[in-house]
Amino acid sequence: MTTNITTPATDAPAGPAEEVRGSAGAPVTPAPAQTPAPAQTPAPAQAPAPSDPETGTADHVDPVRGSDRPAPRPAARPARRPARTLGRWLRAAALRSAALVALLALWETAPRLGLVDATFLPPVSEVATAWWDLLGNGQLGQHTRASLARSFGGFGIAVVVAVPLGLLIGWYRPVAAFLGPLLEVFRNTAALALLPVFVLLLGIGETSKVSIVVYACLWPVLLNTISAVGNADPTLVRLARSMDLSTPRLFQKVILPSSVPAIFTGIRLAGAVSILVLVAAEMIGAKAGLGYLINASQYNFAIPQMYAGIITISAVGVAFNQLLVTVERRLSTWRVPA
Repeated sequence: MTTNITTPATDAPAGPAEEVRGSAGAPVTPAPAQTPAPAQTPAPAQAPAPSDPETGTADHVDPVRGSDRPAPRPAARPARRPARTLGRWLRAAALRSAALVALLALWETAPRLGLVDATFLPPVSEVATAWWDLLGNGQLGQHTRASLARSFGGFGIAVVVAVPLGLLIGWYRPVAAFLGPLLEVFRNTAALALLPVFVLLLGIGETSKVSIVVYACLWPVLLNTISAVGNADPTLVRLARSMDLSTPRLFQKVILPSSVPAIFTGIRLAGAVSILVLVAAEMIGAKAGLGYLINASQYNFAIPQMYAGIITISAVGVAFNQLLVTVERRLSTWRVPA
């Protein structure tokens, strides 16, 4: 038996490339030789992009065009935002206080230029000096505490009584029909017109002063509460009734939230009325209070002290109103801002 061995080409690899014929005469074809993959050349390292000395951001390198173009700068630096916010706040504060500053400047210059009699309208600087003296010797604090105790006491009683009564009258028609004529008679009677009646019935002590404040504060809160309940959205009320809500839950979820703005409008009006009526009541038979301070200063011809008491009443009224506005915002967080 003979075996024929074919010599492979010189450029083919040895070993499996040989063709062997066996005894059966069947040729055995070797597997094709695999060409080794060429070694990959590592990409050249790119140099870091130059940075902009002004913005501190690196330039953007376009991989297709190969040209350097600066990266877009941010719209605004974060460091400038607090400065802009402060600037807007200062402009708004200046705009709001411009009229007040102009009034104080006119008050200061008019008596000094002889436009008005300085005896009856002293410059605001003298009023400020008198106010500081009253604060230093404790008189201003004593009179302010007495007035605030009476005013807040009567105001609180009026709110506690008027809000539930207004809800009751605004929701139940029989109660409104029964109390309607009585309310119409008393709400058209000025509180100061009844001051002598309160003094005759309750005396000249604290009871009459607190009672007149309660009477004066009752009507703004009561009437605004009745109006708020009557103007509740009927669609929301019908939807709440369709969900089988009880009357307490209906008031809690629908009536009270929708009535908060109108009720607080009446409460803010009552806060202003409580101070004004109290000052008038303190001028009759009182021994302490801002009203007593103003009246006594007038009789003693201490005009700067009189104006100091008036300014204190104005400051108390503004602070009280801001407090009520803050409470209203906290209770009206569900409302969508306009």
